[in-house]
Amino acid sequence: MWGMTRRGLRLATGLVLGAVIAAAELPFVVLSGLSLLCVFAWPRGRRAVLRHVCAVARLLTENNRSRLRVYFVADTSDTYTGHRALQYLYVRWGLGLLGALVLSAALIGAAYGTVWIYILLFDEARYPGTLALTTVGGLFLLFLSLQGTFGVAGLETRLARHYLGPSHHEELERRIEQLAASRAGVVAAVNDERRRIERDLHDGVQQRLVALGMLLGRALRSQDERRAEQLLRQAHEESRQALTELREVAWRVYPTVLDEAGLRAALETVAERSAIPVRLDYALATEPDTAVATVAYFVVSEAVTNAVKHSGAGRITVRVAPGEDAVLVHIEDDGPGGADSSGSGLFGLARRVAALDGRFRVDSPAGGPTTITAELPCA
Repeated sequence: MWGMTRRGLRLATGLVLGAVIAAAELPFVVLSGLSLLCVFAWPRGRRAVLRHVCAVARLLTENNRSRLRVYFVADTSDTYTGHRALQYLYVRWGLGLLGALVLSAALIGAAYGTVWIYILLFDEARYPGTLALTTVGGLFLLFLSLQGTFGVAGLETRLARHYLGPSHHEELERRIEQLAASRAGVVAAVNDERRRIERDLHDGVQQRLVALGMLLGRALRSQDERRAEQLLRQAHEESRQALTELREVAWRVYPTVLDEAGLRAALETVAERSAIPVRLDYALATEPDTAVATVAYFVVSEAVTNAVKHSGAGRITVRVAPGEDAVLVHIEDDGPGGADSSGSGLFGLARRVAALDGRFRVDSPAGGPTTITAELPCA
């Protein structure tokens, strides 16, 4: 609910700015049209006027591209021509005014829908029937206007992509670049994981096994039964520690509970094993597919591990919730902030998420809190 509200406010802000830009676009469209009409029969003059008109059109179009990118999360190509920019503005100004009309209707609907509050607080309701009809009509107008806000935003995005691109060829090139980068990231992540496993085995399990072999050798060579028994007890303890560390390494490689009991059970295990209290809010109604569940698990596991080791936090909150055709993973700790998003751990998580065409973001201002957000696309 809160995510939808934030998206609606962001789109409304974009429409307000679009209406302001449309106030400049409409005079430009009228004046440029009249100027080109005056020199229509004069090719040389038409080219000169068109050159200046296209320059201004590109300036106004760049303002719209920035607005679309920030508020509508819509990317367009920067290789469009001045003629395409001019065509875009000749249509776009109407959408700008339509957005202003929709937002004005939303304000009117909100005013009529809440007028009963002011009447009951400051006056006496003399006509309750009329007041009820006014309130219902205002709320209905507000509902339609809010739906219209999303509709106009969608039209803005489609119009910009139609006139400004990217073209099908540019989309293919960008997709190839993304796939090449994600493939390289996956290869690097696999190599990093192999190095980490080798380091864990060498520094942990291997050292335990070496110590175990030495203790058993000393026990075999000992002539003192009590000393041999003591060495065997130490060897037994070393074997137990080696088995525990081996299980830890296997768990970090891939937890079997993820396949056996699902993502929620795996995340609950992460929370139980954490040295810092972890609050888990799991809101998925159905189990995501294996690839998404695996990446979601490792994002949470690595983020919690980093928080325990480096954040100095006293509490960690993990939320897994459904989004628009995606699974949203949000981890927050109450530490002092300052996390390095380019560090090996977080950078490895970013590559895991990118391999699924997802989005990964780290926000860790000085003073905290540190928040890690991953958006994992799914069917």
